[in-house]
Amino acid sequence: MKGDYRIGVVIPARDEEKHLREVIDTLPDFVDAAIVINDGSTDGTQNILNDYSKSEQIHSIELSGNGVGAAIDAGHQYLLKLWGEEKFISVVMAGDGQMNPNDMELLLLPITEGLCEYVKGDRFMHAKGVQGMPSDRRGASRILSFFTTLASGQTVSDPQCGYTATKCEVLREWNWNKSWKGYGYPNFWLIHLSRLGFRIAHVPVESIYGTQSSGIRRLPFFIKVGTMLAIEHHKRNLSWMLSHRITPHTIFAAIAYGIGWAALLPGISTDIERELVRRGIAPVFITLAAWAVAHVFDKGATRTVQELRVNAKTRQKA
Repeated sequence: MKGDYRIGVVIPARDEEKHLREVIDTLPDFVDAAIVINDGSTDGTQNILNDYSKSEQIHSIELSGNGVGAAIDAGHQYLLKLWGEEKFISVVMAGDGQMNPNDMELLLLPITEGLCEYVKGDRFMHAKGVQGMPSDRRGASRILSFFTTLASGQTVSDPQCGYTATKCEVLREWNWNKSWKGYGYPNFWLIHLSRLGFRIAHVPVESIYGTQSSGIRRLPFFIKVGTMLAIEHHKRNLSWMLSHRITPHTIFAAIAYGIGWAALLPGISTDIERELVRRGIAPVFITLAAWAVAHVFDKGATRTVQELRVNAKTRQKA
């Protein structure tokens, strides 16, 4: 335990027989339960889990290979059933040995101190940097960082790091039926945490790379995740416009986004846009300028929605 919180660790594992035993054996002493999800492995992963079958701390779930997001969701939901209404934190730690268990204490700290409800590891913030990360992954992460920042309404420098800690309050409110199931789940969670008004903290974690290889096919991944980011971004803003979370920032962001789309789409324009085009300013520049302004208001709206949630919780306790 850490303070008043039980600590559970969710470990998605697919074909991780080379690394899984070390991941389990090096979990910190304060971990109360580890939920290992064998997500359709075809190697000896299940044999390793069988060795822990008599352990009261290690629990296992076997899935047919529904995707890493589905595996993590299964682990979170297992902890919800295991501990019911007790206070707990669910940590996600991959089964491939790329996450340092010694970083877990720092990952938990912002939640146990009441500063946020979700903590995300950031490999770029760590003192050792990301020298071990392949250059193509570093580049891809930077691109996804830019678009995830836009989609979530707050700065995210390492969106693809899956080392996270989530307060039980988030898990009890999460819509599991609409949760993202495959790669791209960290991006999806950041967008929806913003929509719900949960506070997010980022802490440095070590980047560990060995002989592991990624199963991600890059082009399909970017197309699928990029489309999801665009759609969920607009859904988040629309949901605020149609709820009690509407604020001046939200309204101005929606107007600026609308101006950007009006300039971009053929047959839709305003007098101002037609005048700017007449003066030689291309519609795409009008769109980019409008969306830049919208993002500034969107970040303000995100902070306001978080404040509204905190104030509501304070009133409930009073």
